[in-house]
Amino acid sequence: MNIAILGAGIIGVATAYELAADGHQVTVFERHATVAEGASFANAGVVAPGYVTPWAAPGMPGKVLRHLTARHAPVRVTRPLAAADLAWMRRWLRACSPASYAANRTRLQRLAFYSRQRLQQVAARMAYDFEHSDGYMVLLREPKDHRLAQPGLRLLRELGVPFHEISADEARQIEPALAPHTPLAGAIHLPQDQVGNCRQFAIILRDAAEQLGARFCFNSAVARLDATQPATLQLPGHAAPQRFDALVLCAGVQSVELLRPLGIRLPLRPVYGYSISAAIAEAVHAPRSGVMDERYKVAITRMGQRVRVAGSAEIGGRPDVVNQDAVNTLYQVLHDWFPAAARLSNGVQVWKGARPMLPDGPPIIGPSGLPGLWLNLGHGSSGWALACGSARVLADQVAGRAPEIDVEGLGIQRLSVRR
Repeated sequence: MNIAILGAGIIGVATAYELAADGHQVTVFERHATVAEGASFANAGVVAPGYVTPWAAPGMPGKVLRHLTARHAPVRVTRPLAAADLAWMRRWLRACSPASYAANRTRLQRLAFYSRQRLQQVAARMAYDFEHSDGYMVLLREPKDHRLAQPGLRLLRELGVPFHEISADEARQIEPALAPHTPLAGAIHLPQDQVGNCRQFAIILRDAAEQLGARFCFNSAVARLDATQPATLQLPGHAAPQRFDALVLCAGVQSVELLRPLGIRLPLRPVYGYSISAAIAEAVHAPRSGVMDERYKVAITRMGQRVRVAGSAEIGGRPDVVNQDAVNTLYQVLHDWFPAAARLSNGVQVWKGARPMLPDGPPIIGPSGLPGLWLNLGHGSSGWALACGSARVLADQVAGRAPEIDVEGLGIQRLSVRR
């Protein structure tokens, strides 16, 4: 088939690769000048399937309320909220029930483990390597943090995820550069998880897709879709419409406006995350792989010759307004654990990205209900961890094959969004 893809973030690029590998003629349209310029640009880079769980969970509403006035809060709500944000939060509250959480957690976990397997398979085919390292560790500052981590550990046991509850001394053997002055009650080590450079992988995967015949059209913004012919695109500068056999929408938060004229009202909102990236000063003082501060939900990861610190979840706000408290929290957590790791006097990259989040957690993968229009979107903060599996599932569905995993609950029917 002749297939168009809208969006060249990690989801769109992975989808292009899988569809091209299946022999389809693929054209990707991206409004930016290259791949992975949006939410995929400077994320934490963590691929830890056991920690891919819905943000809509029992107890989360209370945590959000407690964090509203805290300066170093991992969750921030910018007020006043827009009507769409309030509607999203109402649906999120309903999804925090134990039954909804259990169902959505199962869906996410199934996809996340499959996606890690697919990522490893795809990476093994690549002619070029990308920055990655094995192992991931959750740092527990106090015994209280260890107690609060127990529900998550029970989930890991249920899933059969290998992990080790280790002492502070054992944690420092795995990551020798951890600062000795910061209190550390212990840690959780996940040896099979990994850290990887999402944007670098997206660039390599784009090259691989192009070698399979895929074509990428950058600086190509699609203003709208035709409700009568969703797989037909009218592009600026083109007199005639471009017709395709199918269209796959992977455009992140921009997907909402593209779908609304088609009668699909998607409860997808941006939840903003922050990161700072800086050159490593001395390798001996930097992390070997990745750690997460359990209290602040901030990840510190090794990206080749750089260190990246990422975290925060900001509801509301604007993409061009940086919350300095959120950035300061990243600096503080880096100083607590790896104070001499990075050159912070100059060349620090501060990034704010819009994670395209659905209120209940799992993405939407599959047919839209309209002829020729397919969806692969709503992956939230887990796009990197879910990308390769989601792309393979979508490609199998387009081909009329049963995907290798159960895709119950990943379809658009879950949200009942058709007008």
